[in-house]
Amino acid sequence: MKAVVIGCNGYIGKHLSAFLIGKGWFIYGYDTSEFPLMPISKYNSIDISQKDHLTKIEMDVDYIFYFSGITGTLNGYDKYESYIDINEKGLLNLLNQIRIFKSNARIIFPSTRLIYKGVKDKELDENAEKEFKTIYALNKWFGEQAIIQYSNYFNLKYNIFRICIPYGNLFTDDYSYGTVGFFLKKATSNENIVLYGTGDQKRTFTHVEDICSQIFDTVINPYSENRIFNISGETFSLAQIAIQIASKYNTQVEFIEWPEIDKKLESGDTIFDGKQILAVTKKPLKNSFYNWLLTF
Repeated sequence: MKAVVIGCNGYIGKHLSAFLIGKGWFIYGYDTSEFPLMPISKYNSIDISQKDHLTKIEMDVDYIFYFSGITGTLNGYDKYESYIDINEKGLLNLLNQIRIFKSNARIIFPSTRLIYKGVKDKELDENAEKEFKTIYALNKWFGEQAIIQYSNYFNLKYNIFRICIPYGNLFTDDYSYGTVGFFLKKATSNENIVLYGTGDQKRTFTHVEDICSQIFDTVINPYSENRIFNISGETFSLAQIAIQIASKYNTQVEFIEWPEIDKKLESGDTIFDGKQILAVTKKPLKNSFYNWLLTF
């Protein structure tokens, strides 16, 4: 198999590239840096927001993984031009190039838990109610809808994977991503982990190896084409995760009042129903958070 990974130097893009190469795939990697951050089959530096850069992308492949983007909450209001240029305009540039080239590649797009309206203690399936509290969430919803439109009008093949909270690292033992990475950084610096309110918001946590495995097992299944999937994982509250990390490193969890703007942005519980993807992959999770933390 041959595949393009756009954003191959990013957290999930890097892990996915390595995972696919490990399966014997030939990977064309693209990112903004001059050089790749890991061994890759063939690499090119591009700026996805510049339309003329799209001619560098190999189109005669089986899959195109679009893992380029800017994340963040409040930053989206200060840097909305960049969020639109990369997260929306960049994707449209790619979709248009696929259309012009008449590529038969299936595009794979990562979405986010932040498109869902959180519901207390309720699992959210792929059809659950949507709500958009950040520019980034709007970007991802735009991306999903743009891909579906191109599929409807130009027969583009796709998969969309909604990811809740990724963690873990297969390249180094001193780094994790996002929420878990933030907690670990505080704890290993002998600082308290600070949570707003009671920290009882629940999330679905998935090790990055299981994210890559679920994506791989799904996209190679012909019956998965043109479908949207929640990535499966384990559900914990933020307080449960923080307390476990703090306990390991002999520090504390500190609970403080919600800042007004953060309280407005908070989504509440986002617990993923992963039944659809598990029905396709037919595999249990390889990693558990507690076992991973013991070896971190």
